[in-house]
Amino acid sequence: MPISKNVKACLSASSWIRKMFEEGARLRAAHGASNVFDFSLGNPNVPPPERFKKVLADVSAGPDTGHGYMPNAGYPETRQAVADQVSMEQQAEVSADGVLMTCGAAGGLNVILKAILDPGDIVVGLAPFFVEYRFYTENHGGCFKTVQTGAEFDIDLAALEQAMDKKTRAVIINSPNNPTGAVYSAQTLEHLGSLLSEKSREHGRPIYLISDEPYRDIVYDGTVVPPLFPAYENSLVVSSYSKTLSLPGERIGFVAVNPATACRRELVDAMTFANRVLGFVNAPALMQRVITFMQGQHVDIGEYARKRDLLCDLLADAGYDFIKPAGAFYLFPKSPQADDVAFVKILQEQRILAVPGVGFGRPGHFRLAFCVEDDTIKNAAPGFARAMAEARHAG
Repeated sequence: MPISKNVKACLSASSWIRKMFEEGARLRAAHGASNVFDFSLGNPNVPPPERFKKVLADVSAGPDTGHGYMPNAGYPETRQAVADQVSMEQQAEVSADGVLMTCGAAGGLNVILKAILDPGDIVVGLAPFFVEYRFYTENHGGCFKTVQTGAEFDIDLAALEQAMDKKTRAVIINSPNNPTGAVYSAQTLEHLGSLLSEKSREHGRPIYLISDEPYRDIVYDGTVVPPLFPAYENSLVVSSYSKTLSLPGERIGFVAVNPATACRRELVDAMTFANRVLGFVNAPALMQRVITFMQGQHVDIGEYARKRDLLCDLLADAGYDFIKPAGAFYLFPKSPQADDVAFVKILQEQRILAVPGVGFGRPGHFRLAFCVEDDTIKNAAPGFARAMAEARHAG
């Protein structure tokens, strides 16, 4: 066999998101791009803030722009700027040495898991979840365990408690959530923190709570994403500027450690080491310098809110059942057929590309990314209606 058995198994179960994105290329070649309605990939289509262009130009032309090696944790001034912003968001005094600059949130999650996992340690993910969490965990010898959330995608604390044992090393949460858009309340986080504190004492070692927050600023209808750090001491926030600044290709993000975390200095040192030996070495130099001056900035959230409402209205008119998302730019409706993969194929016949819920650990649903052009949403309306009619006819 030319490749590892593990990678071969991962490929066979790899991301439905990419599979549907690739199917879109085939359909566009056959029918023309304007006749294919691709909701498969969460690729931001709202442009970066105008300030980004100016900062990028100024930094690129500046006398201090360097392209050499730096501390593996990132530029001190960038870490300080991020720490100041995170301190406001998390209602805790985060210092620069509690921040690690990373190659996006994906890089951040990998350096965290490399730093904390021993072989066989368990990482718990709450379904539906971003599919790569499983692969990131397995990258570092861990085992990924899934716990289903409730009917409205809130955390089922009883199910989570039952799933944890002495091998549990971390729980990953994602709020606002991909694929549901759910935002966990402050009360939910407090209850989760109490449970993890109890289990950490019971098992004799800390269970880390990792919050993946790339959509923190993309929220609607006055929703506020509450701080995590006051709820639980052994917690880390990992985030990126991919969604809030529409910069997914630039691969720039960070990890911030709760200042109350046990052995915080050792943990940061371990993650910095992991940043190096995993081959990231350091986060991109130019983007670090740019985001130093972009703290608190974000894309026009109103654009996403309008797209959300447009999609929700046409799906409601067609008879779909869904929870209107409080954040992120995804909708996760119930499939009108029990077999969500089969229904996604019906949508595909209408040249609508969606991702089945099974790809996120939650069968019976499908995901639509509404970070697309308005015409894509509007022109897909007849196809959504026809797909619903066909599913109902099939019983």
